[in-house]
Amino acid sequence: MDQQQTLARIRELTEALTEHNHRYYILDNPTISDAGYDAQLRELQDLETEYPELMQTDSPTQRVGSLPLSGFDQLTHSIPMLSLSNAMDEEELVSFDARVRKDLEIERLDYVVEPKLDGLGVELIYVDGVFTAGSTRGDGFTGENITQNLRTLKTLPLRLRGDSRTIPPYLEVRGEVFMAHQDFEQLNQRQLDQEKQPFANPRNAAAGSLRQLDSRITASRNLLINLYAAGSIDSFAPESQMEFIQALRDWGFPVNDLYELCPNIESVIHFHKNLESNRENLEYDIDGTVTKVNRLDYQNRMGIRSRSPRWAIAGKFKARQEITKILSIVPSVGRTGAITPVANLEPVHLGGVIVARATLHNQDEIDRKEVREGDTVVVQRAGDVIPEVVKALLEKRPAGSQPYIIPDRCPACDGHVIRLDGEAKHYCQNISCTAQIKGRIEHFVAKRCMDIDGFGTKLVGQLVDTGFITSIADIYSLNLDQLANLERMAEKSALNIIEAINSSKSADLWRLIHGLGIRNVGEHISKVIANKYGSLLAMGEASVDDLEATHEVGPIVARGLVEFFRDSDNQKILAKLSGHGLNPTIDVSARSEGIFSGLSFVFTGKLEHFNRDSARVLVESLGGASANTISKKTDYLVAGPGAGSKMEKANKLGVKILTEDEFRSMVGAQ
Repeated sequence: MDQQQTLARIRELTEALTEHNHRYYILDNPTISDAGYDAQLRELQDLETEYPELMQTDSPTQRVGSLPLSGFDQLTHSIPMLSLSNAMDEEELVSFDARVRKDLEIERLDYVVEPKLDGLGVELIYVDGVFTAGSTRGDGFTGENITQNLRTLKTLPLRLRGDSRTIPPYLEVRGEVFMAHQDFEQLNQRQLDQEKQPFANPRNAAAGSLRQLDSRITASRNLLINLYAAGSIDSFAPESQMEFIQALRDWGFPVNDLYELCPNIESVIHFHKNLESNRENLEYDIDGTVTKVNRLDYQNRMGIRSRSPRWAIAGKFKARQEITKILSIVPSVGRTGAITPVANLEPVHLGGVIVARATLHNQDEIDRKEVREGDTVVVQRAGDVIPEVVKALLEKRPAGSQPYIIPDRCPACDGHVIRLDGEAKHYCQNISCTAQIKGRIEHFVAKRCMDIDGFGTKLVGQLVDTGFITSIADIYSLNLDQLANLERMAEKSALNIIEAINSSKSADLWRLIHGLGIRNVGEHISKVIANKYGSLLAMGEASVDDLEATHEVGPIVARGLVEFFRDSDNQKILAKLSGHGLNPTIDVSARSEGIFSGLSFVFTGKLEHFNRDSARVLVESLGGASANTISKKTDYLVAGPGAGSKMEKANKLGVKILTEDEFRSMVGAQ
């Protein structure tokens, strides 16, 4: 594979994994199996290791996941809720053990092993032993505030047990919310009785139940929770994972019974094999085991990567497999115009779920696996609705079958479909393609883009289908009569949407950049280039070399930006947006010359006069940088009550620690 092909493959994997993260963690509607996701992530990691100069700063390997949905307030995790790296077989568990012992320079090591529950990760906050807040994992840094829903869980203690002297004044504890098989079956029967759509699997049922805006619905469903990890803790320092687990039990938290202290990696592997062979006998779903270094001082010494802790690993179970038939292969058009072939399957019962569709990714994947319509195929599933096609059984291929070729006309608009040299994907080139327009508009109005409240998927479909909107710029030409005359649209609702549209004209520059849907430019990169250039005009005049010189902007992003701003059709859209008053700017010179220029801040604990987001915005407006974790590059840690491990790390690294009042004094706050 030459460099151009490598760049194309990295781009394709980044796009696919970003979408999978969004569907898995945010929408609770996955379209790929765990095994398929892990394979794609592993391939991307391998390419980035071999070609580190091609790594993108917004690569899924560098981030944990993806962003929260609207509908709930947001809570920022004081310590990121990281993902785990995966061991796909025994050899990789042995390699993990060797790496850990080498890093710690020791011969023998105890591990704690536990089931990897297939549910929704959450964080709980207790102040003086009382449950005060809870959130989803979200993107690992910020989650959704689901406090009221968590309160309905019967097994979750609202007040911790034990002597107040043994309970930390501030405690963050993490775990998994899940649903037992019996409760899942009963819930689905109720859904069917009420002529509602049944849930695909217990994980989706648990996630959907926990993220209801009406907590009474959550209370009506029997959700379970197991706790197993710590966030920030004040005035409590256990020496081991086993000691922490015992503390959880003492405080009244539900803890999974199937954990074990193992004296070596051989015992870990024995535990893993035994649990895998008995997984079908459990009353709930698991998809592997989690192995953690037992001693917490060893964990602290090893630290974390950008995406995962070095002292823990997830041992994945072998994917479940079945045999079925491909009835047809159809092309599907995504928001960016990418054409993805999808296999419609003869429905098959796989791991407790009936599955009927599988993505085939691209033409190369189809050719590599020699998949055709009518083929009998092996499919596998590891907790997801949509399975992965493993291989075709060639001996069962029907006579007269033909290789599948992605059509050269778009299935949505009949526009021309092309595949550029070095690209794995086919793309529809028609910018007026209905499939793209709807997706682009939905992205543009989303919470983390222009945040136009009330602009849901149904409304977007109505506006496009009626011809009121043919591009994102047309949003700002809508009038009250057009909206009010739509089916099931009350005048009050139409007025609220018009107000939301007008309000979005004052959105920050980064939101507009993110909303434009430029390939490989996510929220973080949007903020980076907004802060660097200060306006769309300045960005449009930047060269590839100028952009690549920007910290965190790589060659793929730089070329994509230049191509976007040079495209005549895009220029017309930007001109229309500008004509509607969307001209956000940032005073770059003022920001770079602020009192915090060149300084980096981290915030921890409970702040009285700021929330963490507003404190970070203030720092950045004064020329400084903010981060979520302490490092040697951190200049100041601003610590409020409840500050935990970050204080400890700051002291070790010699980072200056400020109280909130000292920070306010620096910025001249009264």
